[in-house]
Amino acid sequence: MNGSASSPLLRPVLRVFGLIFIFGIPLLNRVWPSGWAWTPEQPAYLQMIWGIYATLGVFLLLAARDPARNTSLIWFTVWSSIVHGAVMALHSVTDPGQLGHLWGDVAALFLTAVVLTVLMRRGMPASVTA
Repeated sequence: MNGSASSPLLRPVLRVFGLIFIFGIPLLNRVWPSGWAWTPEQPAYLQMIWGIYATLGVFLLLAARDPARNTSLIWFTVWSSIVHGAVMALHSVTDPGQLGHLWGDVAALFLTAVVLTVLMRRGMPASVTA
């Protein structure tokens, strides 16, 4: 994938996801706790998650400058979102008190993975996507 062949939506989407990872996750954790805050609250765990996602958000903002040179980071975001979402989905359905996460952070991670996959595949040559 070269810069000229990438989807025109990839850059703004990377910026939006970057900003959501930096600012949105802490905000959603407080305004929609049933979908974004695991109980019982564990401050050390929460700080770690915020730190990891804020860091990933900064790198997504940087990747938006030249997505073609940052495909590994974008694919890492896709696959880590799938794995993290799957683990959280399992915990959500096995703990009835956590079902709200299926509509909150679990859905958001899967949506992130789908959107980035679609946009990345649009920018790949047909021989790579076949």
